[in-house]
Amino acid sequence: MSTEVMLNEFKEVSEHPYRVLSQYKKEGKKVIGVLPYYAPVELVVAAGMVPMGIWGSNNKTISMAKEYCATFYCTIAQLALEMLLDGTLDQLDGVITPTICDTLRPMSQNIRVAMSEKLPCIFLAHPQNRFADFGKQFCMDQYDHVKGELENIAGHEIKSEDIAAAIKVYNKSRAARREFVKLASDHCDVIDPIMRSAVLKAAWFMDKAEYTEKLNALNAELKALPA
Repeated sequence: MSTEVMLNEFKEVSEHPYRVLSQYKKEGKKVIGVLPYYAPVELVVAAGMVPMGIWGSNNKTISMAKEYCATFYCTIAQLALEMLLDGTLDQLDGVITPTICDTLRPMSQNIRVAMSEKLPCIFLAHPQNRFADFGKQFCMDQYDHVKGELENIAGHEIKSEDIAAAIKVYNKSRAARREFVKLASDHCDVIDPIMRSAVLKAAWFMDKAEYTEKLNALNAELKALPA
């Protein structure tokens, strides 16, 4: 497969995540929406479900979300809620709402209230003190809470070996992305900034094992080209 064809596949996914979501649902898979940032997506994969990033939209106007949001909320957060409210994301089986910034902390509660009758909202608070023992325990408790909520949605227990396997899947994916970023800077004639963004953005919407396989193939093609 040519480099151009592979790049266009990533571009298609990055521009039309709704089509990817619809395909997963046709395949009978459960999909969990994940707002930025730092959610334990490995637990979603370990549960046999697909994590899908929610990063706003370039094709939406903020309307219904204004009823829940202060005007100074960033557009990523407001558009994420807009898509949840207007039915764009009705195919999701749940949503994880991290609270990594000042906007997402109250926003997570807005989403919980607005979507309570549509889909489960899993609240995730990260520890402010990450290295102290109490911070580590708080983090473990939060991840355990997320794990329990995902088990309820999946309908079965998430086993330790499933988590270990999911971590390996993500480690391979992150390694492939790091390699791609290095190769992209060596092949600026092939990978322009817009295309680079599309390849990395597609990772938020695709099954990670499938994404990594395609990215490794692209990396191999780039390696064969002269720098």
